[in-house]
Amino acid sequence: MMKILIVDDEKDVEMLFRQKFRKEVKSGMLELAFAFSGEEALQVLGSEHPPKVVYVFSDINMPGMNGLELLDNIKQQFPHIQVSMISAYGDLQNYEKAMESGAKEFFTKPIDFTTLKAEVNKLIERHN
Repeated sequence: MMKILIVDDEKDVEMLFRQKFRKEVKSGMLELAFAFSGEEALQVLGSEHPPKVVYVFSDINMPGMNGLELLDNIKQQFPHIQVSMISAYGDLQNYEKAMESGAKEFFTKPIDFTTLKAEVNKLIERHN
């Protein structure tokens, strides 16, 4: 069972991910957790020792702590957790910053779930 955390201030993202990964969740391969801010994401990760989450998908543009700040925090506190960024804009500046800070992948909205699912399935294989 692999646990991933999706961080986005838009609540409808949760329904989208639950729908797209329904099979994987149902078969017990994947567990989804959600946080609606960077601060909440760090609370979720900090609430388990060690965190069960192995992968975080985070939006960049959020009120409060943005995704790039969250990425830095996760890399400092939980270096083993992989983080991919999601941004609404074909935003080169954020892309470069994210990659320099150690992001694994960079997805733009609307999210291409074919690519994202391929990424997650690779992780599940490696995790099992």
